[in-house]
Amino acid sequence: MRALREAMGLSLRDLAERSGVSAAMLSQVERGETSPTLAVAAKIAAGLELTLSQLLRLDEGEHVAVSRAGERRKLERGGHRFEELTPPLPGQRADVSLHTLEPGAATGGREDPPMHEPGSRETAVVLAGTLALVVDGTRHELGEGDGVTFDADLPHHFENEGEERTRFLAVIAAGLRRS
Repeated sequence: MRALREAMGLSLRDLAERSGVSAAMLSQVERGETSPTLAVAAKIAAGLELTLSQLLRLDEGEHVAVSRAGERRKLERGGHRFEELTPPLPGQRADVSLHTLEPGAATGGREDPPMHEPGSRETAVVLAGTLALVVDGTRHELGEGDGVTFDADLPHHFENEGEERTRFLAVIAAGLRRS
């Protein structure tokens, strides 16, 4: 439970406010000094934005989820193709996607609002070609093998101004940044 709370950037008091369970009780549960009732566990799960089954890991049939190439979600728009490499799992806080930009194509639009929740971080690694990242109006040029990490809740987009197709991986970690 502590790992989930800390991954969300929540203090014990924050989780207490979100769940309606006292900070003292949450601390005792985290330290293994007491076991919560199902009603209290359900409140804690709700405060962590999980179902009770997710918190207790009762809904996991297996501990490995394979994402098959032919079964992944794929989208294409205006020279930008992407596919989600991460299978949808309950409570998942990070996603990995593969993007392909044709020459002259871009992700989103220059004036599009950020698509990620507050506190999200994104890491991108260029697999082939060249890529420009524009974050909050500042441009960053990237080449093959370069990586970048940035606050994904800021306005941003990627552009391929080169003459060849660009491929890059993006990893989005939801709500992990601490202010």
